[in-house]
Amino acid sequence: MELHPPPFFHRGPAPLVRLTFFAALAVLMMVLDARFQYLETVRSGFAVVVYPLQRAATAPMDAFNAIAGYFSSQTTLQRENDALRTKVLQSSRDLLTLESLALENDNLRRLLDARTNAPRTATMAEILYAGRDPFSRKVVIDKGTGGDIRAGQAVMDDTGIVGQVTRVFPMLAEVTLITDKEQATPVQVVRNGLRAIAYGDGATLDLRFMAANADIQNGDILVTSGIDGTYPPGLPVAKVARVERDQAYAFAKIQCVPIAGTDKHRQVLVLAQQADLPPPPAAAPPERPDKTAKRARGRAPPER
Repeated sequence: MELHPPPFFHRGPAPLVRLTFFAALAVLMMVLDARFQYLETVRSGFAVVVYPLQRAATAPMDAFNAIAGYFSSQTTLQRENDALRTKVLQSSRDLLTLESLALENDNLRRLLDARTNAPRTATMAEILYAGRDPFSRKVVIDKGTGGDIRAGQAVMDDTGIVGQVTRVFPMLAEVTLITDKEQATPVQVVRNGLRAIAYGDGATLDLRFMAANADIQNGDILVTSGIDGTYPPGLPVAKVARVERDQAYAFAKIQCVPIAGTDKHRQVLVLAQQADLPPPPAAAPPERPDKTAKRARGRAPPER
């Protein structure tokens, strides 16, 4: 009778034998796979079976990377958008600055041409700001007595008359525009030579006290007449925009639009005053009655 150890004491082959067997089997399989590609199908099958497990194992890491990439891309895009927006604003500001400089250069070029063709010596000045009174049409220029500016000088731009210097300071001067309600400009119609006075009306000009049958039409150009000694003759002032005639009134209502850029440009020309203009005649003294004649008229005639 053979005696065998209990199954739970049965240990099988020795570990060294097992190691040798499996090592030899592994070497054999590697040689067969390298020579004859016998295990390629087995490897593909195992890859298909193991792929879902691999995806399940790497899913948490993939999800974490996707979330991190999303927030990272959002932050990057926000930064890029902010940088692009800042760049666009900077480019827009530079473009506006270039356009403003181009317009200013064109205006300066036209002013230089006008200065060359001006009937009098002209000084170039720049408008600093408008007057403080909102009900008046006045501006302040950067030239004063230090720049040989005097009260009464005419101010013009490249297209026509702008106004007149009314107050002068050492470094500044105040110019009253022709559209001011207290400003009157002697003008003349180019078409027929008719003279008139153009009064400011805030934004436009009015020809007041013109007869209803006066020869003035829409589109007529008004220039300075030169009879006041302030404005040289022939400088453009305004263009007739509307003429209203009513038989019930003795005068026509004539509205004109200034030709010069009274509200557009910042550079102007200040014309020198006419040096050879004779002074106005002195006012005649009032006549005094003869005292002797007065006494004679007051004395009664002698009786006969």
